[in-house]
Amino acid sequence: MADNVIELRHVEKVYGTAVKTQVLFDVNLAFEKESFNSIIGQSGSGKSTLLNIIGTLDRPTSGEVLLNGVKTTDLSKNKLAELRNKTIGFIFQFHYLLPEFTAYENVLMPVRIAGTPITEEIKARADELMALVGLTKVKNNLAVNMSGGQQQRTAIARALMNRPEIILADEPTGNLDSDTTEQVYDLLREINRKFKTTFVIITHDRRIAEKADRIVEVKDGRIALDLRK
Repeated sequence: MADNVIELRHVEKVYGTAVKTQVLFDVNLAFEKESFNSIIGQSGSGKSTLLNIIGTLDRPTSGEVLLNGVKTTDLSKNKLAELRNKTIGFIFQFHYLLPEFTAYENVLMPVRIAGTPITEEIKARADELMALVGLTKVKNNLAVNMSGGQQQRTAIARALMNRPEIILADEPTGNLDSDTTEQVYDLLREINRKFKTTFVIITHDRRIAEKADRIVEVKDGRIALDLRK
């Protein structure tokens, strides 16, 4: 039996009350630990909603979402936030760095949010991650004084700071040029191999999606294709 870290059972999502719009229809999907997966689909297909539900940023209208066997749909808002901070790292198309802080301080932010003291061990972890993403020389630069690629690499290091089992990435290279896109995906692959982190990546770029071990296509709120290599 597969060792699943993410499992969706009969998930549906409806927005609105007076006028209802159904975005997801009876989605059954699971992702194995340590796997590297891509989700593709046209704009409006429901793929971002799907990712938000996996990441507990949104709740399904019906169905169940399990992370490591824990039903997230049964948890309180506070318990969800705690689980999310410990288990999931997020990478978005826009890096969402805090401009008044340095790259290094941005990487430490998840630890501060968790209320954990910044020990020498934590600092060493941040230094290790900055080295991994190739930013040691610019770690003390303010976020606004970095290139787009450097900002996204900082966001990747930040996502890894709490040693999450799962990384959810929504168009993580959407604002980058083709060369930087290749470099970022090579980096994500390296992280997958080194830390055994499970990746679920939304991308509109089929060329990039094909680098994953599994491609899931969402069409009109349903799973239209599930291809494993």
